[in-house]
Amino acid sequence: MSLLVVGSLALDTIETPFGKITDALGGSAVYISVSASYFVKPIRLVGIVGSDFPDTALQYLESREIDLDGLQIVEGGKTFRWGGRYHYDLNIRDTLYTELNVFEHFKPIIPDAYKKSSYICLGNIDPVLQQCVISQIDNPKLVVGDTMNFWINGKRNELLKALEMMDVIVLNDSETRLLANEPNLIRAARIIMNMGPKMVIIKKGEHGAVLITRKTVFSAPAYPLENINDPTGAGDAFAGGFIGWIAKTDDLSEENLKRAVIYGSTLASFCVEEFSIERLKTLSYLEIQDRFLEFRELSKFDTDYSEKYS
Repeated sequence: MSLLVVGSLALDTIETPFGKITDALGGSAVYISVSASYFVKPIRLVGIVGSDFPDTALQYLESREIDLDGLQIVEGGKTFRWGGRYHYDLNIRDTLYTELNVFEHFKPIIPDAYKKSSYICLGNIDPVLQQCVISQIDNPKLVVGDTMNFWINGKRNELLKALEMMDVIVLNDSETRLLANEPNLIRAARIIMNMGPKMVIIKKGEHGAVLITRKTVFSAPAYPLENINDPTGAGDAFAGGFIGWIAKTDDLSEENLKRAVIYGSTLASFCVEEFSIERLKTLSYLEIQDRFLEFRELSKFDTDYSEKYS
């Protein structure tokens, strides 16, 4: 099934206690598209870059069958750049600089061939732009969106309008509490669903993820990794794995949504093993399936034993 991804493409400079990388390929649209491309092809990408965006990056994206007809390349312009430094607690980071460059004036232009896309995944962009994208698509089956504290605080009314148009919103703990003005995450998710989305996914980093629907609360464990080098893009890799599996199977049942959460967690767990998208580049579908099964084993236990002593 057809998948449309709209978000940022960036050149990131990242420092962690375990190394540093300069002008690495990044941005929400990149992580989402690359992760999703392991399940569904082609991916339709809409974004903007400057003429300094490397040809090698464009070639790599095309090699993953990511359709770039919706990518705007601004001659003489500079690509969005971001720099960050992580602490030993990788949940804590300092933003060193943010240079929006051509991304500051990004206006998503959806090619006619993309307007019948069945599935949409919107990266963390201005909620006005999210509304603009959704309004251009003819009756999509599922719209997944992301946001952040900046938009929750600064463009709340616009975000609420965007939420009315989404089926799934992906948030972390603090964003969930802030948006709902409720400390309890489950109650907060219920409040957010009353804003429009049918489902809320709460990313809990090293503690996994939670899917909340009207009928279900499903908690997925985090994969116990020994080597974590760079958490940048893990949330977007999760979103890509989630929507990629849904688009591949074209199945919106409760059980398949749970599988999609595990596939999202699987892609995120690979993403953090190396800097930028380097680990995602070397993945095989067999590796993804093996880790998916390992996820299943993490929370599997024998119920016969408890029944024996009840």
